[in-house]
Amino acid sequence: MARRERVVRMSVELPLWRALAAYRVLTAGYAILLLAFAGDRYERPWVAVGFLAVMAVWTLATLPRVANAAACTRRFLGADLTVALTGILLTPLADAHAQQIDGPTLPSIWTAGSVLAFAIKGGWRWAGFASSLVAVANIVERGEPSRDTIHNVLLVWVASIAIGYVVEVARASERTLARALEIEAATRERERLARDIHDGVLQVLAMVQRRGTAIGGEAAELGRMAGEQEVALRTLVAGGLVPASRVSEDAARGAVVRLVDEPDGPDLWDGSDLRDGRDLRNGPDGSDGGSAGARPPVDLRPLLAPRAGSRVTLSEPGAPVLLPARTASELAAAVGAALDNVRRHAGEGARAWILVEDGPDEVVVTVRDDGPGIPEGRLAQAEGEGRLGVALSIRGRLRDIGGTAELLSVPGQGTEVELTVPRGTRGRPER
Repeated sequence: MARRERVVRMSVELPLWRALAAYRVLTAGYAILLLAFAGDRYERPWVAVGFLAVMAVWTLATLPRVANAAACTRRFLGADLTVALTGILLTPLADAHAQQIDGPTLPSIWTAGSVLAFAIKGGWRWAGFASSLVAVANIVERGEPSRDTIHNVLLVWVASIAIGYVVEVARASERTLARALEIEAATRERERLARDIHDGVLQVLAMVQRRGTAIGGEAAELGRMAGEQEVALRTLVAGGLVPASRVSEDAARGAVVRLVDEPDGPDLWDGSDLRDGRDLRNGPDGSDGGSAGARPPVDLRPLLAPRAGSRVTLSEPGAPVLLPARTASELAAAVGAALDNVRRHAGEGARAWILVEDGPDEVVVTVRDDGPGIPEGRLAQAEGEGRLGVALSIRGRLRDIGGTAELLSVPGQGTEVELTVPRGTRGRPER
Protein backbone atom coordinates (compact mmCIF):
# COMPACT_ATOMS: atom_id res chain seq x y z
CA MET A 1 0.00 0.00 0.00
CA ALA A 2 1.46 3.32 -1.04
CA ARG A 3 2.27 5.86 1.59
CA ARG A 4 0.18 9.00 1.30
CA GLU A 5 0.39 12.52 2.63
CA ARG A 6 -2.59 13.67 4.66
CA VAL A 7 -3.25 17.38 5.14
CA VAL A 8 -4.75 18.39 8.47
CA ARG A 9 -5.98 21.91 8.92
CA MET A 10 -6.29 23.24 12.45
CA SER A 11 -8.34 26.35 13.23
CA VAL A 12 -9.60 27.70 16.53
CA GLU A 13 -11.30 30.61 14.75
CA LEU A 14 -13.93 28.78 12.72
CA PRO A 15 -16.16 28.04 15.75
CA LEU A 16 -15.93 31.73 16.70
CA TRP A 17 -17.07 32.82 13.23
CA ARG A 18 -19.98 30.39 13.34
CA ALA A 19 -20.99 31.72 16.75
CA LEU A 20 -20.74 35.30 15.46
CA ALA A 21 -22.99 34.51 12.50
CA ALA A 22 -25.61 33.04 14.82
CA TYR A 23 -25.27 36.02 17.18
CA ARG A 24 -25.91 38.51 14.37
CA VAL A 25 -29.08 36.74 13.24
CA LEU A 26 -30.45 36.36 16.77
CA THR A 27 -29.74 39.94 17.80
CA ALA A 28 -31.25 41.28 14.58
CA GLY A 29 -34.41 39.38 15.44
CA TYR A 30 -34.26 40.73 18.99
CA ALA A 31 -34.06 44.34 17.72
CA ILE A 32 -37.09 43.75 15.48
CA LEU A 33 -39.04 42.30 18.43
CA LEU A 34 -38.22 45.39 20.52
CA LEU A 35 -39.73 47.56 17.79
CA ALA A 36 -42.79 45.33 17.51
CA PHE A 37 -43.58 45.43 21.24
CA ALA A 38 -42.56 49.04 21.93
CA GLY A 39 -43.24 50.75 18.62
CA ASP A 40 -45.70 53.18 20.14
CA ARG A 41 -42.92 55.08 21.90
CA TYR A 42 -41.36 56.20 18.61
CA GLU A 43 -42.46 59.61 17.31
CA ARG A 44 -41.17 58.64 13.84
CA PRO A 45 -41.66 54.89 13.64
CA TRP A 46 -41.01 54.89 9.90
CA VAL A 47 -37.36 55.77 10.66
CA ALA A 48 -37.05 52.77 12.98
CA VAL A 49 -38.86 50.45 10.56
CA GLY A 50 -36.73 51.59 7.64
CA PHE A 51 -33.45 51.15 9.47
CA LEU A 52 -34.34 47.75 10.93
CA ALA A 53 -35.45 46.54 7.50
CA VAL A 54 -32.10 47.57 6.06
CA MET A 55 -30.27 45.99 9.02
CA ALA A 56 -32.17 42.70 8.65
CA VAL A 57 -31.45 42.48 4.91
CA TRP A 58 -27.81 43.39 5.52
CA THR A 59 -27.49 40.74 8.24
CA LEU A 60 -28.86 37.94 6.07
CA ALA A 61 -27.04 39.04 2.91
CA THR A 62 -23.66 39.20 4.66
CA LEU A 63 -23.79 35.85 6.46
CA PRO A 64 -21.16 34.41 4.05
CA ARG A 65 -18.92 37.34 5.00
CA VAL A 66 -18.73 36.16 8.60
CA ALA A 67 -18.12 32.52 7.71
CA ASN A 68 -14.35 32.86 8.11
CA ALA A 69 -11.60 35.44 8.35
CA ALA A 70 -10.78 35.24 4.63
CA ALA A 71 -14.29 36.35 3.64
CA CYS A 72 -14.43 39.03 6.35
CA THR A 73 -12.49 41.77 4.58
CA ARG A 74 -11.61 45.20 5.89
CA ARG A 75 -14.08 46.78 3.51
CA PHE A 76 -16.88 44.63 4.89
CA LEU A 77 -15.89 45.41 8.48
CA GLY A 78 -15.97 49.14 7.72
CA ALA A 79 -19.39 48.89 6.06
CA ASP A 80 -20.79 46.74 8.86
CA LEU A 81 -19.59 49.14 11.54
CA THR A 82 -21.05 52.03 9.55
CA VAL A 83 -24.47 50.36 9.61
CA ALA A 84 -24.23 49.93 13.38
CA LEU A 85 -23.10 53.53 14.00
CA THR A 86 -25.84 54.85 11.69
CA GLY A 87 -28.46 52.96 13.67
CA ILE A 88 -27.16 54.42 16.94
CA LEU A 89 -27.15 57.99 15.61
CA LEU A 90 -30.63 57.58 14.04
CA THR A 91 -32.14 56.63 17.39
CA PRO A 92 -32.86 60.26 18.53
CA LEU A 93 -34.48 60.93 15.14
CA ALA A 94 -36.90 58.05 15.60
CA ASP A 95 -37.41 58.65 19.33
CA ALA A 96 -37.34 62.28 20.40
CA HIS A 97 -37.10 61.29 24.07
CA ALA A 98 -34.10 59.00 23.56
CA GLN A 99 -31.73 61.61 24.99
CA GLN A 100 -33.79 62.08 28.13
CA ILE A 101 -34.78 58.49 28.92
CA ASP A 102 -32.42 55.52 29.03
CA GLY A 103 -33.44 52.99 26.44
CA PRO A 104 -32.08 50.75 23.72
CA THR A 105 -30.79 52.15 20.48
CA LEU A 106 -32.28 51.03 17.19
CA PRO A 107 -29.72 48.26 16.55
CA SER A 108 -29.68 47.40 20.27
CA ILE A 109 -27.13 44.66 21.05
CA TRP A 110 -26.67 43.88 17.33
CA THR A 111 -23.94 46.53 17.43
CA ALA A 112 -21.74 44.25 19.55
CA GLY A 113 -21.60 41.82 16.64
CA SER A 114 -19.79 44.38 14.50
CA VAL A 115 -17.26 44.97 17.26
CA LEU A 116 -16.76 41.23 17.78
CA ALA A 117 -16.04 40.80 14.07
CA PHE A 118 -13.21 43.31 14.43
CA ALA A 119 -11.93 41.40 17.49
CA ILE A 120 -11.91 38.00 15.78
CA LYS A 121 -10.43 39.31 12.56
CA GLY A 122 -7.71 41.60 13.87
CA GLY A 123 -7.22 40.98 17.57
CA TRP A 124 -7.45 43.34 20.50
CA ARG A 125 -6.18 46.45 18.70
CA TRP A 126 -8.87 46.27 16.06
CA ALA A 127 -11.43 45.56 18.77
CA GLY A 128 -10.32 48.63 20.72
CA PHE A 129 -10.65 50.81 17.61
CA ALA A 130 -14.17 49.60 16.76
CA SER A 131 -15.46 49.72 20.34
CA SER A 132 -14.10 53.26 20.75
CA LEU A 133 -16.13 54.43 17.73
CA VAL A 134 -19.22 52.73 19.14
CA ALA A 135 -18.60 54.42 22.49
CA VAL A 136 -18.38 57.86 20.85
CA ALA A 137 -21.58 57.21 18.89
CA ASN A 138 -23.44 56.17 22.04
CA ILE A 139 -22.27 59.25 23.93
CA VAL A 140 -23.32 61.51 21.03
CA GLU A 141 -26.69 59.75 20.81
CA ARG A 142 -27.34 60.27 24.52
CA GLY A 143 -26.29 63.92 24.52
CA GLU A 144 -25.74 63.86 28.24
CA PRO A 145 -24.65 60.29 28.96
CA SER A 146 -26.00 58.69 32.10
CA ARG A 147 -24.24 56.27 34.41
CA ASP A 148 -25.86 53.32 32.61
CA THR A 149 -24.60 54.59 29.26
CA ILE A 150 -21.04 54.89 30.53
CA HIS A 151 -21.34 51.44 32.10
CA ASN A 152 -22.52 49.84 28.84
CA VAL A 153 -19.85 51.59 26.81
CA LEU A 154 -17.07 50.42 29.12
CA LEU A 155 -18.48 46.89 29.17
CA VAL A 156 -18.42 46.61 25.38
CA TRP A 157 -14.97 48.18 25.19
CA VAL A 158 -13.37 45.90 27.80
CA ALA A 159 -15.14 42.73 26.59
CA SER A 160 -14.21 43.26 22.95
CA ILE A 161 -10.56 43.94 23.76
CA ALA A 162 -10.45 40.85 25.99
CA ILE A 163 -11.95 38.68 23.26
CA GLY A 164 -9.50 40.07 20.72
CA TYR A 165 -6.59 39.29 23.03
CA VAL A 166 -7.84 35.73 23.59
CA VAL A 167 -8.08 35.24 19.83
CA GLU A 168 -4.47 36.36 19.39
CA VAL A 169 -3.30 33.98 22.12
CA ALA A 170 -5.31 31.14 20.55
CA ARG A 171 -3.72 31.80 17.17
CA ALA A 172 -0.23 31.69 18.66
CA SER A 173 -1.06 28.46 20.50
CA GLU A 174 -2.46 26.98 17.31
CA ARG A 175 0.73 27.71 15.40
CA THR A 176 2.82 26.23 18.22
CA LEU A 177 0.72 23.08 18.32
CA ALA A 178 0.84 22.71 14.54
CA ARG A 179 4.62 23.01 14.60
CA ALA A 180 4.85 20.44 17.40
CA LEU A 181 2.67 17.99 15.47
CA GLU A 182 4.74 18.53 12.37
CA ILE A 183 7.98 17.89 14.23
CA GLU A 184 6.46 14.73 15.72
CA ALA A 185 5.38 13.54 12.27
CA ALA A 186 8.84 14.26 10.85
CA THR A 187 10.48 12.47 13.76
CA ARG A 188 8.32 9.39 13.29
CA GLU A 189 9.11 9.33 9.58
CA ARG A 190 12.82 9.68 10.29
CA GLU A 191 12.66 6.85 12.82
CA ARG A 192 10.84 4.64 10.34
CA LEU A 193 13.50 5.26 7.69
CA ALA A 194 16.24 4.72 10.27
CA ARG A 195 14.78 1.33 11.22
CA ASP A 196 14.65 0.25 7.60
CA ILE A 197 18.21 1.47 6.99
CA HIS A 198 19.48 -0.24 10.13
CA ASP A 199 17.79 -3.52 9.23
CA GLY A 200 19.25 -3.48 5.73
CA VAL A 201 21.93 -1.09 4.54
CA LEU A 202 23.84 -0.59 7.79
CA GLN A 203 24.05 -4.29 8.52
CA VAL A 204 25.31 -4.99 5.00
CA LEU A 205 27.96 -2.25 5.31
CA ALA A 206 29.05 -3.61 8.69
CA MET A 207 29.33 -7.12 7.25
CA VAL A 208 31.36 -5.86 4.26
CA GLN A 209 33.70 -4.04 6.62
CA ARG A 210 34.29 -7.15 8.76
CA ARG A 211 34.70 -9.54 5.83
CA GLY A 212 36.93 -7.12 3.93
CA THR A 213 39.21 -6.65 6.94
CA ALA A 214 39.39 -10.40 7.45
CA ILE A 215 40.19 -11.16 3.79
CA GLY A 216 42.77 -8.37 3.42
CA GLY A 217 44.27 -7.03 0.22
CA GLU A 218 41.95 -5.06 -2.03
CA ALA A 219 39.02 -6.31 0.00
CA ALA A 220 40.45 -4.52 3.03
CA GLU A 221 40.24 -1.19 1.18
CA LEU A 222 36.67 -1.99 0.24
CA GLY A 223 35.96 -2.82 3.87
CA ARG A 224 37.50 0.47 4.98
CA MET A 225 35.30 2.44 2.56
CA ALA A 226 32.23 0.52 3.71
CA GLY A 227 33.10 1.38 7.30
CA GLU A 228 33.38 5.07 6.46
CA GLN A 229 30.02 5.02 4.72
CA GLU A 230 28.49 3.20 7.66
CA VAL A 231 29.68 5.90 10.08
CA ALA A 232 28.43 8.68 7.79
CA LEU A 233 25.06 7.01 7.35
CA ARG A 234 24.66 6.40 11.08
CA THR A 235 25.40 10.08 11.73
CA LEU A 236 22.77 11.12 9.18
CA VAL A 237 20.19 8.74 10.63
CA ALA A 238 20.87 9.83 14.21
CA GLY A 239 20.65 13.55 13.39
CA GLY A 240 18.15 13.89 10.61
CA LEU A 241 16.40 17.08 9.55
CA VAL A 242 13.08 18.57 10.57
CA PRO A 243 11.48 20.41 7.64
CA ALA A 244 10.54 24.05 7.92
CA SER A 245 7.06 24.62 9.26
CA ARG A 246 4.36 24.63 6.62
CA VAL A 247 1.66 27.21 7.19
CA SER A 248 -1.49 27.92 5.26
CA GLU A 249 -1.38 30.48 2.48
CA ASP A 250 -4.23 32.10 4.37
CA ALA A 251 -3.28 31.95 8.05
CA ALA A 252 -6.82 32.85 9.01
CA ARG A 253 -7.98 29.46 7.74
CA GLY A 254 -5.84 27.77 10.35
CA ALA A 255 -2.45 26.14 10.53
CA VAL A 256 -1.66 23.30 8.13
CA VAL A 257 0.08 20.11 9.20
CA ARG A 258 1.10 17.50 6.64
CA LEU A 259 1.25 14.01 8.07
CA VAL A 260 2.38 10.84 6.32
CA ASP A 261 0.01 7.97 6.88
CA GLU A 262 1.72 4.71 7.71
CA PRO A 263 0.66 1.95 5.32
CA ASP A 264 -1.80 -0.32 7.04
CA GLY A 265 -0.06 -3.37 5.62
CA PRO A 266 2.15 -5.57 7.74
CA ASP A 267 5.53 -4.39 6.48
CA LEU A 268 7.05 -0.92 6.35
CA TRP A 269 9.02 -1.55 3.15
CA ASP A 270 6.41 -2.55 0.60
CA GLY A 271 3.78 -4.37 2.60
CA SER A 272 5.27 -7.82 1.93
CA ASP A 273 7.47 -10.25 3.79
CA LEU A 274 9.24 -12.77 1.57
CA ARG A 275 11.21 -14.60 4.24
CA ASP A 276 8.78 -17.50 4.05
CA GLY A 277 7.69 -16.94 0.44
CA ARG A 278 4.29 -15.39 1.13
CA ASP A 279 2.92 -11.91 0.51
CA LEU A 280 1.55 -10.74 3.84
CA ARG A 281 -0.30 -7.84 2.29
CA ASN A 282 -2.98 -10.46 1.88
CA GLY A 283 -4.28 -12.80 4.52
CA PRO A 284 -2.05 -15.12 6.55
CA ASP A 285 -2.71 -17.91 4.07
CA GLY A 286 -1.85 -15.77 1.06
CA SER A 287 -5.46 -15.11 0.08
CA ASP A 288 -6.90 -11.70 -0.48
CA GLY A 289 -7.52 -10.15 2.90
CA GLY A 290 -10.17 -7.79 1.68
CA SER A 291 -9.98 -4.03 1.49
CA ALA A 292 -7.18 -2.02 3.01
CA GLY A 293 -9.42 -0.73 5.74
CA ALA A 294 -10.68 -4.18 6.84
CA ARG A 295 -7.77 -6.62 6.82
CA PRO A 296 -8.22 -9.75 8.89
CA PRO A 297 -5.91 -10.41 11.84
CA VAL A 298 -2.61 -12.16 11.17
CA ASP A 299 -1.28 -15.16 13.06
CA LEU A 300 2.03 -14.18 14.66
CA ARG A 301 3.40 -17.72 14.74
CA PRO A 302 4.15 -18.13 10.98
CA LEU A 303 6.01 -14.82 11.07
CA LEU A 304 8.28 -16.07 13.86
CA ALA A 305 8.72 -19.61 12.56
CA PRO A 306 11.48 -18.70 10.05
CA ARG A 307 13.48 -17.28 12.95
CA ALA A 308 13.84 -20.71 14.55
CA GLY A 309 16.87 -22.81 13.77
CA SER A 310 19.54 -25.04 15.19
CA ARG A 311 20.55 -22.38 17.74
CA VAL A 312 17.22 -20.55 18.09
CA THR A 313 14.43 -22.31 19.94
CA LEU A 314 10.85 -21.10 19.43
CA SER A 315 8.19 -21.86 22.04
CA GLU A 316 4.68 -20.82 21.00
CA PRO A 317 1.04 -21.55 21.91
CA GLY A 318 -0.84 -24.26 20.12
CA ALA A 319 -3.60 -21.87 19.07
CA PRO A 320 -3.17 -18.97 16.60
CA VAL A 321 -1.86 -15.72 18.07
CA LEU A 322 -3.96 -13.22 16.12
CA LEU A 323 -2.88 -9.58 15.86
CA PRO A 324 -3.55 -6.75 13.40
CA ALA A 325 -1.39 -7.15 10.31
CA ARG A 326 0.93 -4.21 10.91
CA THR A 327 1.26 -5.00 14.61
CA ALA A 328 2.22 -8.61 13.91
CA SER A 329 4.76 -7.60 11.26
CA GLU A 330 6.40 -4.95 13.43
CA LEU A 331 6.57 -7.33 16.38
CA ALA A 332 8.18 -10.00 14.20
CA ALA A 333 10.65 -7.44 12.84
CA ALA A 334 11.57 -6.41 16.40
CA VAL A 335 12.21 -10.07 17.26
CA GLY A 336 14.42 -10.34 14.16
CA ALA A 337 16.37 -7.25 15.25
CA ALA A 338 16.89 -8.76 18.70
CA LEU A 339 18.21 -12.00 17.13
CA ASP A 340 20.49 -9.98 14.85
CA ASN A 341 21.94 -8.34 17.96
CA VAL A 342 22.51 -11.79 19.48
CA ARG A 343 24.46 -12.95 16.43
CA ARG A 344 26.40 -9.71 16.19
CA HIS A 345 27.38 -9.28 19.82
CA ALA A 346 27.21 -12.79 21.30
CA GLY A 347 28.69 -14.59 18.29
CA GLU A 348 27.41 -17.12 15.76
CA GLY A 349 27.67 -19.86 18.37
CA ALA A 350 25.33 -18.23 20.89
CA ARG A 351 21.99 -19.84 21.59
CA ALA A 352 18.70 -17.95 21.77
CA TRP A 353 15.18 -18.75 22.91
CA ILE A 354 11.93 -17.14 21.75
CA LEU A 355 8.90 -17.47 24.02
CA VAL A 356 5.46 -16.33 22.84
CA GLU A 357 2.79 -15.75 25.49
CA ASP A 358 -0.76 -15.07 24.33
CA GLY A 359 -2.69 -13.33 27.12
CA PRO A 360 -6.26 -12.02 27.11
CA ASP A 361 -5.18 -8.36 26.94
CA GLU A 362 -1.68 -8.48 25.51
CA VAL A 363 0.85 -10.58 23.64
CA VAL A 364 4.33 -10.92 25.14
CA VAL A 365 7.32 -12.18 23.17
CA THR A 366 10.55 -12.78 25.07
CA VAL A 367 13.93 -13.22 23.38
CA ARG A 368 16.70 -14.58 25.62
CA ASP A 369 20.28 -15.55 24.80
CA ASP A 370 23.24 -17.13 26.60
CA GLY A 371 25.76 -14.51 25.47
CA PRO A 372 28.10 -12.44 27.64
CA GLY A 373 25.43 -9.80 28.35
CA ILE A 374 25.61 -6.05 27.85
CA PRO A 375 27.89 -3.98 30.10
CA GLU A 376 26.19 -1.18 31.98
CA GLY A 377 26.06 2.03 29.97
CA ARG A 378 26.88 0.30 26.68
CA LEU A 379 23.45 1.00 25.13
CA ALA A 380 23.66 4.73 25.84
CA GLN A 381 27.19 4.79 24.41
CA ALA A 382 26.07 2.96 21.27
CA GLU A 383 23.20 5.36 20.77
CA GLY A 384 25.58 8.27 21.09
CA GLU A 385 27.75 6.70 18.38
CA GLY A 386 24.75 6.45 16.05
CA ARG A 387 24.22 2.71 16.58
CA LEU A 388 20.47 2.75 17.05
CA GLY A 389 19.58 -0.92 16.71
CA VAL A 390 17.91 -1.25 20.10
CA ALA A 391 16.57 2.32 20.16
CA LEU A 392 14.93 2.19 16.72
CA SER A 393 14.64 -1.36 15.41
CA ILE A 394 13.28 -2.66 18.71
CA ARG A 395 11.98 0.08 21.00
CA GLY A 396 10.98 2.38 18.14
CA ARG A 397 8.96 -0.34 16.44
CA LEU A 398 7.14 -1.28 19.62
CA ARG A 399 6.43 2.34 20.51
CA ASP A 400 4.86 2.98 17.10
CA ILE A 401 2.36 0.14 17.57
CA GLY A 402 1.55 1.06 21.15
CA GLY A 403 3.74 -1.56 22.81
CA THR A 404 6.78 -1.57 25.05
CA ALA A 405 10.23 -3.16 24.97
CA GLU A 406 12.10 -4.01 28.17
CA LEU A 407 15.72 -5.11 28.14
CA LEU A 408 17.37 -6.95 31.01
CA SER A 409 21.03 -7.85 30.82
CA VAL A 410 23.53 -9.02 33.42
CA PRO A 411 27.19 -9.27 32.36
CA GLY A 412 28.11 -12.92 32.00
CA GLN A 413 24.48 -14.12 32.19
CA GLY A 414 23.06 -13.23 28.79
CA THR A 415 20.40 -10.74 27.71
CA GLU A 416 16.62 -10.87 27.78
CA VAL A 417 14.35 -8.65 25.68
CA GLU A 418 10.64 -8.60 26.55
CA LEU A 419 8.31 -7.24 23.87
CA THR A 420 4.74 -6.46 24.94
CA VAL A 421 1.91 -5.47 22.60
CA PRO A 422 -1.67 -4.75 23.74
CA ARG A 423 -4.31 -6.62 21.82
CA GLY A 424 -6.10 -4.72 19.04
CA THR A 425 -3.57 -1.85 18.94
CA ARG A 426 -3.05 -0.25 15.58
CA GLY A 427 -0.36 2.24 16.42
CA ARG A 428 -0.58 5.83 17.49
CA PRO A 429 -3.94 7.49 17.01
CA GLU A 430 -4.23 9.65 13.92
CA ARG A 431 -4.64 13.43 14.27
